[in-house]
Parts: sequence; C-alpha cells; structure tokens
Amino acid sequence: MYDEDDLASIRESREEWEAETRDPVLDRHGERRDRFATVSNLEVDRLYGPEDVADIDFEEDIGFPGEEPYTRGPYPTMYRGRTWTMRQFAGFGTAEETNERFHYLTDNGQTGLSTAFDMPTLMGKDSDDPLSDGEVGKEGVAVDTLRDMEILFDGIDLSEVSTSFTINPSAPVIYAMYIALADQQGVDRDQLRGTMQNDMLKEFIAQKEWVIPPEPSLETVTDTVEFAVEETPGLYPISISGYHIREAGSTAIQELAFTLADGFAYVEAARERGLDTDEFAPQLSFFFNSHNSIFEEVAKFRAARRIYQNVMGEWYDAEKPESKRLKFHTQTAGQSLTAQQPLNNIVRVTIQALAGVLGGTQSLHTNSFDEALALPSEKAVRVALRTQQIIAEESGAADSVDPLAGSFMVESLTDEVEEKAMAYIEEIREMGDGSVRDGVLKGIQEGYFHREIQESSYEYQERVDAGEETVVGVNEYEIEEDTEPDLLSVDEEVQERQLERLESVKEERDDDEVRERLAALDDALDTEENVMPYIVDAVKAYATMGEIMDVFEREYGSYRETVGLAS
Repeated sequence: MYDEDDLASIRESREEWEAETRDPVLDRHGERRDRFATVSNLEVDRLYGPEDVADIDFEEDIGFPGEEPYTRGPYPTMYRGRTWTMRQFAGFGTAEETNERFHYLTDNGQTGLSTAFDMPTLMGKDSDDPLSDGEVGKEGVAVDTLRDMEILFDGIDLSEVSTSFTINPSAPVIYAMYIALADQQGVDRDQLRGTMQNDMLKEFIAQKEWVIPPEPSLETVTDTVEFAVEETPGLYPISISGYHIREAGSTAIQELAFTLADGFAYVEAARERGLDTDEFAPQLSFFFNSHNSIFEEVAKFRAARRIYQNVMGEWYDAEKPESKRLKFHTQTAGQSLTAQQPLNNIVRVTIQALAGVLGGTQSLHTNSFDEALALPSEKAVRVALRTQQIIAEESGAADSVDPLAGSFMVESLTDEVEEKAMAYIEEIREMGDGSVRDGVLKGIQEGYFHREIQESSYEYQERVDAGEETVVGVNEYEIEEDTEPDLLSVDEEVQERQLERLESVKEERDDDEVRERLAALDDALDTEENVMPYIVDAVKAYATMGEIMDVFEREYGSYRETVGLAS
C-alpha cells in the first residue's frame, strides 16, 4: 500500500519519534505492564503504522464490500440498507411460556426469533424419559411432539418471521416439525426463513451433545442439506458454529480455524453425495462468538470472510458469489459473564456486540446481564435488546460500511489471524490426507481438538489466576456486598404440565400410523435413503422426539468419547 521511498521516510520519522518523544516518557513513567495481549494471547504492539501493512494489496486483500474477497462485508451497503437481524435467544418452560416470550420480544422490536430447547429435547429424549426427570423446561423449552411446536408458534405467521433453532443431535426432528407446521399453516416451504444449528461436528469437538457416532451424524446432517436445497431454499440447514468451541476455552484463532474446517467438511460431504457446490453453498451459514478484545474480534470476522472466499473457490470449485460469501450470526461471549457484580456484564456485552457490528455480522444475540446466575429475566432481556438498538440507532457504528478498514492495527491483525487460522486448517487437511472431512473426523477420534482447546483454556486461566488478565469484579475491583438481581425461576409444575400434554397426545394419536411411519424411517436408514421425508411423515403422525431418535440409535448405536486428556 506504500512504496519503498514512503516506507523508508516513515521508518526514519518513527525512529526520531521513539528517541525524542517516546523514550523520555518511558524512562520516567514506564507502562502499565510489560506485555499487552488480546484475550487469545496475541501480542499487541505499542503502535501500528504503514510498515505493518506494507505487504497488503488493497484490491486483493481488502477490496470493496459486496465483492471478493468480502473482507469488508458480504453486501455492498451493509447496515445502511438495513441493520442486522436482532435475534434474542428465548426458551424456557413449556411452549406456552416461550410463545409468550416470543411475542414480548417482537413487540419490543426484535426482528428474528431464536429458540432455546431444554436438555431432554436437545438430547432427543421425551419429557417422560427417566433421564429427563428434573430437567424438563429448565434450560429451554420442552418439545416432545408437533403439538408443542403448534403451541410454540401460536399467533406467529411462519411466512413472515425468520426463526433460528439452537439444536444439534435432534435437529432433523425439529426441522421436520417446523416444516410440518408450515404445511399446517398453508405456508409454502420455499417461504420459510431461518437457520437450524444442526452442527454435529462441533458437538464432538466442544459442546459434547450427541446421540449417534460422528460418521452417521455427518450423514444425517448431509441429508438435511440435500433436502433443504429442494424443499426449503430460504432456510439454512446448518449454522456451522464456532460459538461453543470458543465457550469451551479456545482462542479466537482456534475458534475460526476449527469452525471453518467443520464447514469445509460439510462441503466435502455434500459434494460426495453428488451435490454441486453452487447448489448448496448459498444455504450454509456460520455462528461465531464475540469476546472482549474488540479489535481481535473484528479481525477474526474479516479474516473469516477472506479465508472462506479463497477456499471455496480454490478447493471446492464455487463459482457463484453467493457460494463464496460467508454469512454469520454472532452471540456475545457467555463465558465472559460474571456472577459477581452482574450489572458489569451490560458493559461487556456492549463491547462484544459492537465488535460484531464493526466486524459485519448478519444477525446478533446479546446476552443478558443475569445469565451467569439463571435464565434471563424479562428486564434483562429487554436491556440486552436495547443494547443492540442503541448501537444501531445512536452510536453511528452502523452508518458506514467497515469503518475500521485501513486501520493499521486492524489490517495487521486481520492478516495475522488469517495466517494462523489457515495454518490450523492446512494441518487438519493433512491429517485427512488431503480431505478436511477426514481430517476433522480423525481429529475427533484422536482427541486433537480436545487437547488444543484444553491447553488454551488452561493457559488463559493461569493468566487470570496470576493477575495477568484482569476480570473486573473477580480478580480486581471486588466488593464485599454484591447486589443480586431478580432472577427468573422455572416453576416445578412445568414438568407435570408437559407430561400431561405428552400423555394426551399419545392417547389421541393413531398408534398404528405412528408404528408404520417409524418402520418406514427404519427402512430408509437401512437403504441409505434421505431420511428427512420419513421424519416429516413421522412427526405429522405425532410420533415423539424420543421415538424418532430411538430409531437412529438402534440403527447406529450410541457413542462414548474415549480419548484421554492431555498430560
């Protein structure tokens, strides 16, 4: 970006500044600490200048928004056209209670729904399963059958709303229920908009929720991709998620690298199924964490788009711009929230949300300040939503496309993050003998991801314990008496009400029809047909979540992680 004569002059001026202006101040006062670093422990230089971006080619590396390499954003006008989708996570208790929260959020200006499910639903268990006892409706909404989905979206026109579902092992069943509900409402399937998380590779790497082993899980995810191409082109069948990788303790670079590697593994699986990249790639989306180091996070998002564009074109023959344009949702960092002085979390979330906006996110969830203590209260949810609205309407951050472009620090960090993330991706590809898919599966089997994340998490905690990382209110600026906010509690009667509804559905449905459709699903698994049409048929007969997932477990068996911890 600068010629050699300019750089030589700038270096000479910098040396003069260091000797005449900086050094006397350092000699008298020093600095706050010996080393400055991001949350991920990337060293931050005292000063960045043209020499740090001397190797950057503006057109090749930065360019213009809406054009390759998409560093500056996937769309040309970004938030000047419309702001990101404000999608607050919601779900607790029964379908009635979550439906009420949905309406509360949309009445307060939310522009997309995001659904949280309880642990039994996430794990493909019915509420009356012995393992579900005490967990029904506690971490999210309980969904056993299509009846629950009907109540969950009561009064909500599926043709007018974008809905995100945070669910993985049992995602195909929830996807089928949403399709069945659209059919009931008379909404054409191609009108459905939203996202299924449905990222099973991430589960084996970080979040650790699964029902069947990795390879058949990947095949089932590929079924949903293939089905979505034909049936629900406006609904993204996978949200490839780095969020939980980061929450498990990874660095920003590991989050980016492992997430993109998972994405490329899904691309390879779909191509092996016979799909052309340009058929399905426009329906892939991503989901990232946004942590406290604002410039590192912005650099991560910008590097993500650049890597994706390059790899999708060079490795997977993508030709359509939509196939190389990375789109992502962002959620602020849950692991950064503290139970101590919880109102401080409002500031943390604001910084993290601003990083997501400055990094060009397509949708955003802001965590509530009380989430380190309980499910969010209505007051806390409203503050979280208002945080987004203030950034959008009052801060000016949404007024210019990629306002940090050209920053010596941001461009230098973007290059550094890209280089380090690509090194990880190439390592994973080599583990698979040229296949990212095989490398990811091998990495899961051998505990590679687990060890990498564990080491980073341990090193971060060591820095916190040593006081090298300040966590306000935890290891610095503590107070003896803390104020605990009013917390949301889930009524213990929730489980009883949910069990009564499930029993009622089972009494009213046609059991012979249920058995017939579950048997058809079993046959489809044997013949390796796409399972999605059979799951849709089963949920329309009011087969339960547990009954459907049991078919998969009988066919493929369960999975137990056996890798050891790093020494």
